[in-house]
Amino acid sequence: MAMRDLIPWGRQETRLPTLFRDEERSPFMRLRREMDRMFEDLANAPLFSGMGGLSWPALEVSDADNEVRVTAEVPGLGEKDVEVLAQDGVLTIRGEKKSESEDRRRGWSERYYGRFERNIALPDGADEAQAEASFHDGVLTIRMPKTAEATRSRKIPINAATRH
Repeated sequence: MAMRDLIPWGRQETRLPTLFRDEERSPFMRLRREMDRMFEDLANAPLFSGMGGLSWPALEVSDADNEVRVTAEVPGLGEKDVEVLAQDGVLTIRGEKKSESEDRRRGWSERYYGRFERNIALPDGADEAQAEASFHDGVLTIRMPKTAEATRSRKIPINAATRH
C-alpha cells in the first residue's frame, strides 16, 4: 500500500462505485434524509412538542372589558387532579394524570403518568382575589373580573358542579 492511498486529498480516483458517488441517487444519502425527516416529524409531534413549548392542555383566553376568561380542555381528569393558582399577574394551571390498566388473562399491563403546567400572563386589572374556577365534562373555566384595585395572590378553588 502506498502512502498516497492513505491521504484522502491525494487520491486521483475513488474506489466507490458511481452509484454511491452521486449524492442524489446514493441509497445512504436517501436513508439519511429520511431519518432526518423522521426525527423532525417526531420532534414536531403533539406528544413531544411540549419539549419546546408545552401545548397541553389546550387553552382559550378571552380578555373582555369587564372580565378575563380562561378555558382549558383537560379530558380524563377530575377537579382533584388539577390545581389553579393566581399570583403576581400569572395564572398557573397544573396537574397530573395517572392511568393504569391490566389484563391478566392476556398477560399485559399499561401505565401512564404525566404532569403538566401552563402559565398565562394576566392583563392589568385582572382581580385575582375575585377569581372563580369551575369544572364540567373535562373543561376547566376560570373567570376573573377586572377592577382598578386588583390584588396579586390567591389560590383558586375548583367547583365541580357549577357550569358557566
